[in-house]
Amino acid sequence: MRDERLQSFESFAVELARAAGQVTLPLFRTDCGDDNKAGPGAYDPVTAADRGAEAAIRRLIAERFPDHGVIGEEYGEDRPDAEFVWVLDPVDGTRAFVSGLPLWTTLIALRHAEKPVVGVIAQPYLDEIFVGGPSGTRLLDRSGERALRVRSCPRLTEAVIATTDPALFTGSELGAWTQVRAAARLARLGCDAYAYAMVALGRVDLVAESGLKLWDWSALVPVVEGAGGLVADWRGGAPDASGRIAACGDRRVLDEALVALKRAG
Repeated sequence: MRDERLQSFESFAVELARAAGQVTLPLFRTDCGDDNKAGPGAYDPVTAADRGAEAAIRRLIAERFPDHGVIGEEYGEDRPDAEFVWVLDPVDGTRAFVSGLPLWTTLIALRHAEKPVVGVIAQPYLDEIFVGGPSGTRLLDRSGERALRVRSCPRLTEAVIATTDPALFTGSELGAWTQVRAAARLARLGCDAYAYAMVALGRVDLVAESGLKLWDWSALVPVVEGAGGLVADWRGGAPDASGRIAACGDRRVLDEALVALKRAG
């Protein structure tokens, strides 16, 4: 596949992220309302921002590349077996969104041969778009554009780690996370996909999560790996349907964490 073709898709992914931001930003920190997708006793919110942003992205894809497939959190699958498939999470971190916290993101990935080849992690309130693709991995923000690179971290005891919420882990997963957290220098919670952007930026060394869907992790792979990092499952293999994801900037930190994670994975 020609790089020029992928580069055009990469530019389009940034365009999609900006279009999504035009929907989500006016609704952020407003009483836009939210519905609970979970059953009694649980909370899994969806808002007009989630639905509106995904609808806007899908319209643009249908207009520009009608032969492409789409898999999205809110509106399901359309031609998932196409050569190119866009994978969308219009608001990753809806709990942060409804809480007024600017840690939610829009995740956009393009898959080819079932592999993410372009990824975007966008935070429109902060005016940040993290892009991974054939043109390199970079951050687009108010100051312009700069290349992204993970940082070196030789051991887990020196690492900054993150997960969204330990309460989302099962019993064995929680035990593994607790062991990794006990060894790490610092742990941060509640960042959702923004934590993976911080791995690419060289501020966080390891993110470990479980229960993720395809739209939760596809965009992370080109961004983190394009910056020199690695995205794997909890056994050290390629991300898969298990939904257990570990992203690192330095492989040495992941290798140490896998001692615990493999027991649950």
